[in-house]
Amino acid sequence: MKVVYFSFSGNVRRFIKKAELENTMELTQLNCSERINEPYILVTGTIGFGEVPQPVQSFLDTNSDLLKAVAASGNRNWGQNFAKAGRSIAERFQVPLLMKFEVQGTSNDVTEFKDKVGQFYEDYGREEIQSH
Repeated sequence: MKVVYFSFSGNVRRFIKKAELENTMELTQLNCSERINEPYILVTGTIGFGEVPQPVQSFLDTNSDLLKAVAASGNRNWGQNFAKAGRSIAERFQVPLLMKFEVQGTSNDVTEFKDKVGQFYEDYGREEIQSH
């Protein structure tokens, strides 16, 4: 399953690189309005007081129909707004929030994320087969 990510300060990028996933796409100002044609899991940071970054919002405006799950990074210093962008996206698009992690995540966070992406991919594959 494709993992699309946005990294405002580099933390999410470092997290994704540590995960060593094969099928990834980094969102930038240049490609955030491009259409993709495969299901994906979104990983994003949170900005301000829990807002979804603008490039992520632009990407979702074009590709929300293929969004299958979301994970979010944040800083626990923001209290209830910690990784709030993930919760906001999950609620708005009715997809699972796989996890929240702090800053660039710990090695345990990376392992958990890889496991969840793998499990999600297996479950999604089963749904595809059963729907035919």
